[in-house]
Amino acid sequence: MTTKLFGQAVQRVEDDRLLRGNGQYVDDLMPGALHAAILRSPHAHARILGIDVDAVLDVDGVVAVYTHEDLDGAMAEPLPLLIPHPTLTHGRTQYALARDEINYVGEAIAMVVAVDRYVAEDAVGRIHVDYEVLPPVVGIENARDGELLVHDDVPGNRAARMEQEVGDAEAAIAAAPHRLSLDLEVERSACMPMEGRGTVARWDTDSHRMQVWTSTQTSSGVRAAVAAKLGLDLGQVDVITPDVGGGFGVKIVHPWPEELLVPMAARALGRPVKFIEDRREHFISSAHERGQVQHVDVGFDDDGRLLGLSVQFWHDNGAYTPYGLIVPIITSTQLLGPYKPANYKVVFDSLYTNTVIVTPYRGAGRPQGVYAMERTMDAIAAYLGKDRTVVRAANFIQPDEFPYDQGLLFQDGRPLIYDSGDFPASLEKLKALVGWDDFERIRDEARAEGRTVGIGLACYVEGTGVGPYEGGHVHIETSGKVKVSTGLTSQGQGHQTAFAQIVADELGVPFEDIEVVTGDTRRSPYSVGTFASRAAVMSGSAIALAARKTREKVLRIAADALETTPEDLEIVNGVVQVKGAPASRIELGTIAVLSNPLRYAFDEASKAATQFAVGDPTKPPVADDDEPGLEGKDFYSPLRSTFANGMHAVVVETDPDTAEITILRYAVVHDCGNLINPLIVEGQIHGGVAQGVGGALYERMAYNEHGQLENASFMDFLMPYVSEVPKHIEIDHIETPSPLNPLGLKGAGEAGVIPSAAVFASAIEDAEGFSITSMPISPSELFALRLHHEQKLQEGPHA
Repeated sequence: MTTKLFGQAVQRVEDDRLLRGNGQYVDDLMPGALHAAILRSPHAHARILGIDVDAVLDVDGVVAVYTHEDLDGAMAEPLPLLIPHPTLTHGRTQYALARDEINYVGEAIAMVVAVDRYVAEDAVGRIHVDYEVLPPVVGIENARDGELLVHDDVPGNRAARMEQEVGDAEAAIAAAPHRLSLDLEVERSACMPMEGRGTVARWDTDSHRMQVWTSTQTSSGVRAAVAAKLGLDLGQVDVITPDVGGGFGVKIVHPWPEELLVPMAARALGRPVKFIEDRREHFISSAHERGQVQHVDVGFDDDGRLLGLSVQFWHDNGAYTPYGLIVPIITSTQLLGPYKPANYKVVFDSLYTNTVIVTPYRGAGRPQGVYAMERTMDAIAAYLGKDRTVVRAANFIQPDEFPYDQGLLFQDGRPLIYDSGDFPASLEKLKALVGWDDFERIRDEARAEGRTVGIGLACYVEGTGVGPYEGGHVHIETSGKVKVSTGLTSQGQGHQTAFAQIVADELGVPFEDIEVVTGDTRRSPYSVGTFASRAAVMSGSAIALAARKTREKVLRIAADALETTPEDLEIVNGVVQVKGAPASRIELGTIAVLSNPLRYAFDEASKAATQFAVGDPTKPPVADDDEPGLEGKDFYSPLRSTFANGMHAVVVETDPDTAEITILRYAVVHDCGNLINPLIVEGQIHGGVAQGVGGALYERMAYNEHGQLENASFMDFLMPYVSEVPKHIEIDHIETPSPLNPLGLKGAGEAGVIPSAAVFASAIEDAEGFSITSMPISPSELFALRLHHEQKLQEGPHA
């Protein structure tokens, strides 16, 4: 029998090619293409009074120069606001090239196309722009006081205000036996994929067809945008996503200005054009995330059980809102985690600042929400003098309460209904994994050695598999090989392996006979994209359904050929055979031949499929409800998102002199439903934890009052190296299958990063004995907090 592969730790098939340097990224494509370089604003806020490109026109090797005046039609209009929302009353997007005002350092003003990147960059430096510099709005505090405006027509810099409430939170808090208030902050950060953004385009003047290769998380989205903005039929545009060196959310925005400008220039010039982002451009002109200021009011009883929870927060959305309110909506809803407050109210303002736009970054608003909720749980435990795990357990949704309706609307506009989970079991696993109940002994031993250690935990729930749909196509060729395609893209997640495992089990074919293609609109024109931990749930389910359709056809054709019934057949290692009589068999490749009743016999195998050789003469060769070929196609569209969950714990040591923070132990318990490939899931957790360490302890975007990003290079922007991430991550899984999809899957891609700020704040606070209210935290900030805490102790309680 064919070995079952679903759930097995199969080695990734992608790795051999990628590790040997045989990947094909955007910059590897189209040698000889013209190169584009972008002039970007040096000011955070300014009016453009004039642009002089005369000094560029005669530069040897320059082919074209574009400013907003050279754009026409839809290209001259603002970029699309991708996800409108009723509460986004003042949504604003930028132009592909700035028209008369710029609103952040790095905004695109002009594009030069030249024979190579060196000439293009030199030419960009010769463009003269006359600016009227305006005072910028930097930071949430300046944005919400409304004294200065980013956009003159947006009062108070407020893009949106949104409120959701279940019950009467304020009344419940006022009546509660105990009440607390917390003021919290999470600073800006950003993802740093190994490969920056990149686009290359070629216009075929004979067929009037545009081909675009781009480093994106949504090939179909880029396709639609290019067609709309360039006035092309959708069928005239092909978008192919080659290997992508990391996405993490920044490449889900579509279109970036360059993804339109490059195809536009390629069509105008009749030559391929390429743009490759450099590292400084990524810092100042891609996207950031995380920045929020939060206020929490909570009422609770003697057991720490939530009676009322009211949260208000202010979200920095940067200069524009191309991705709508997705990030703060996720914060406001995922904040609840595995808990069930009896009454909940959340209000947020999404504010404009003269800084880089904010769009989803791995975790996408969840780290901020988890931070607010878990800091609140820790504060309740400290107030009552209870163990932090006990307070959490008192508030858990219980296993017999699923599906659990939180009474809110999620990011997809569907009800926030948790489909499955077992939070008490996860907590018990985590406590055992990290040695929670034995930690006081470890703390005492460390204290005897003059060392300071602390332990923290954080719980989260993650909405995954967001709709509306994804598709899958499975095609068995006459060779017996299986070709699988899906429209969403891959950025290192192991799709080629995991999807092949699904098909191998569904069809009973050898794993090595399956090839998976993603992100190519020529193969899968309809797709949504790779984000929100949705690939396995959405495309995995669609591929499974397509494979089942293919299997049904295989057995039907084979039954006719073997003169039996489909129920009497099985597929073993790519061969259809009669159950209990394996000598009566037929190869999949032969069935593929039989599925296509050609008029012509090209070889011995196809002779059996000609109209003159086979078939019931009373029936048409291809039935009315059938089509030639051995393939299946299907789409999966869920009723609502499915919800993964997990819990992290960390043990840290804080240096008494330098306040450096060292990770001694890190543990994760994770529930993403049925595991397709545990090896890939654990790899996702490892990568997420590493990013989470960066976001909690190192990475931040340091803007000065002029809106200049002061650490826009790897010389100044701190990221954890292998020496800073945990040497070993202790991982355990709990599998509560989702009832919402055919494979019982829940997403896994973002889990590792979601609770990081909260879990490190919890552990550092436990070690130091004073509150941690702002993340990320550096040694110098921790040192300053120590001094402040010592000073308050010396002044006494009435100071």
